[in-house]
Amino acid sequence: MNRKENYEHTLYASYLGYITQAICNNFVPLLFLTLSGQFNLSLEQITMLTTINFAVQLLVDLAGARVLDLIGWRVSIVAAHVFAAAGIASLAWLPSVLPDPYAGILICVVFYAIGGGIIEVLISPIVEACPTKKKEAAMSLLHSFYCWGHVGVVLLSTLFFTAFGISRWRILAVIWALLPLANAYWFTRVPLYPIVKENERQMPLRSMLSSGVFWLLMVIMVCAGASEQAMSQWASAFAESALNVSKTVGDLAGPLTFALLMGTARAFYGKFSDRIPLKRMMAFSAALCIACYLTAVLAKSPALGLAGCAVCGFSVGIFWPGTFSIAAKALPAAGTAMYALMALAGDLGCSAGPTVVGLVASGNGGSLKTGLLAALAFPALILAGIMTIRDDGGKAAPAGAAEADR
Repeated sequence: MNRKENYEHTLYASYLGYITQAICNNFVPLLFLTLSGQFNLSLEQITMLTTINFAVQLLVDLAGARVLDLIGWRVSIVAAHVFAAAGIASLAWLPSVLPDPYAGILICVVFYAIGGGIIEVLISPIVEACPTKKKEAAMSLLHSFYCWGHVGVVLLSTLFFTAFGISRWRILAVIWALLPLANAYWFTRVPLYPIVKENERQMPLRSMLSSGVFWLLMVIMVCAGASEQAMSQWASAFAESALNVSKTVGDLAGPLTFALLMGTARAFYGKFSDRIPLKRMMAFSAALCIACYLTAVLAKSPALGLAGCAVCGFSVGIFWPGTFSIAAKALPAAGTAMYALMALAGDLGCSAGPTVVGLVASGNGGSLKTGLLAALAFPALILAGIMTIRDDGGKAAPAGAAEADR
């Protein structure tokens, strides 16, 4: 490690880590229709690309609860970026050289999903451990960089496709792979801090798993991932097929604006976290998310439908970092295991949300409107769950039990 590097450089590398994860999660969905036509893939096969991506990340999250501390944070986070770069770059050639192109795509997805999964487990505790003063603001700002990465992926990819043609998507895959490769090197230099302070005893895994608030937050994390990705992953295809707009308009007005507003929500809360109670922000966001899904599905005007897709990004922005912040406050000595299991829950939701949309749509004649309508259940559960959490991050006690808990 270079001694000239300090925790600010750790934060910068972490920001790029979330941009890397945004590339892993959002580049291939822009190619759904292109891959379907070029390699003759069905809607079910396209759906499985998202399912496999988040399922692999889920398995990495599960393993991370035990393994990553043993391997070491530095080795793990560097390896994560190498896996991500290898998976993204391999999209350029592997599907074309294998007898089954779909198998080649799946192999690439597995590689970058491993990288994305490790990044997701480690980046939040790496930033939480940095000696920053406003932890909730730092966490919200960190997660906003996933959104800025999403915006960059959609905007720059769209500009590339417009300038050079969608047929040159393989070149762009190699270009996107350069960022995680460079960040892998940066993470060999920056300082990393312990998440549990030296004078604190880390909470045993069994104690954490017996906590009621932990399991409530796990449910909220599942629904947070599902609410976000059900719209994000299908916004481009939904805009093209259900709202009858061009790919360029669909990408810009759908997933691009979705990501931009999601990042805005996180940056906004990072700025005003000391003025707006987190629970109130999350409850408002859940109600807004329900309204956005209904608008996207029921609006007769394409412009209004796209607005529903876009504003949904603002509504889901606080779900993920907000739940992490509540968990860090409620279980401060839980360590890496908590972040790994919370990420596991989020990835379970990220897999379940788009999968539910795709399968429900497939079972209803390919109607993505019907699929998105089914996803309304996720923000509704968040709203119900957040109302049972106390303002201090604990689980609301049953009536009459407050005194007994003190």
